[in-house]
Amino acid sequence: MIVIPYEELSAQALEGVIDAYVLREGTDYGHQDFTLDEKRAAVLEALKTGRARIVFHPENEHIEIERLES
Repeated sequence: MIVIPYEELSAQALEGVIDAYVLREGTDYGHQDFTLDEKRAAVLEALKTGRARIVFHPENEHIEIERLES
C-alpha cells in the first residue's frame, strides 16, 4: 500500500478519485441526504484535515480513499 498525498494529484485525477468514492454504494453519510457537491466537499475537507487519505494498492492497481479514525 502506498499513501498518495492528495496535493500530488492533478485536479482532474483528484476529482475522479473523490467521485469514485462518493458514488460507491455503501458509503455512509448518516441519515441525512447530501448533494453530490456536498459529498465531494466533505471528502476533500477530510483529505485536507488528515481524517482521510488516498492509498494505492500496487498488487491490484486499485486506488481508494480511506477514512481514518479520530
